[in-house]
Amino acid sequence: MNKVSPSKVLVWVGVILISAITLFPFYIMIIMSTYVSEDIMVSLKLLPGDYLLENLKTVFATDFLRFYWNSAYVAVISTVGCVLVSAMAGFAFAKYRFKGRKVLFGIVLATLMIPTQLGLVGLVMQLRNMGLMNTHFALIVPPMANAFNVFWMTQYMKGSVPTEILESARIDGCNDFRAFFRIVVPIIRPAVITVFLLAFLASWNNYLTPLVVLNKEELYTIPMAVTLFSTTYRNDYAASILALTLATLPIIVIFAFGSKYLIKGMVAGSVKG
Repeated sequence: MNKVSPSKVLVWVGVILISAITLFPFYIMIIMSTYVSEDIMVSLKLLPGDYLLENLKTVFATDFLRFYWNSAYVAVISTVGCVLVSAMAGFAFAKYRFKGRKVLFGIVLATLMIPTQLGLVGLVMQLRNMGLMNTHFALIVPPMANAFNVFWMTQYMKGSVPTEILESARIDGCNDFRAFFRIVVPIIRPAVITVFLLAFLASWNNYLTPLVVLNKEELYTIPMAVTLFSTTYRNDYAASILALTLATLPIIVIFAFGSKYLIKGMVAGSVKG
């Protein structure tokens, strides 16, 4: 029978403590959502209350399922588009030699220095001129062009996709699109999943853009829907916390299944290129 070394025990104890500290705020969110708003302002609650059903009624009385659906389909479509655009752009920058490539890549990197709030001004002006305000178009298409994800994919492909494989594919008669989807995408799967998780999280939690471009309540996403629990006379913090708790569940599930690839993609992208 193998003996467990003291160092391994210390590692496991440390992991358990860090996990408990990390999950404690989420546990507090769940507990607070079972109380009346006035009760959670008095003291920190550690045990469940008996007001969960009433808070659920308050949440779903605001057409919460519609807001959930809005966030879900906006996040999925924009994330898939972001992954596709970032991967194809990264493939072009990493494996093609064309005139102006370095200048164009430098412009992409330069956009990273522009604050989101400043870029939002130009975006709103463009959407208004195109007549696309108060539509989900403003939340789906612009995030597909993400400078950081293009940079990430470019650096990853430089070190992970051998040029010799692509040259062999071209000799065998494989065109560029076929080589990209049949050869490149399977190789860069950790990077694809990493970008997918980051883009989905950014879209799901996006509050600033919907706040500026959406005025119709039926178009609200979850971050905007949380504001509906505040009125002129009362802020229902417990219902807001319950809505945030329900909104956090998809993120936890996605990261639980994709964390292995996320770590792999982050580590590989940081040391290659």
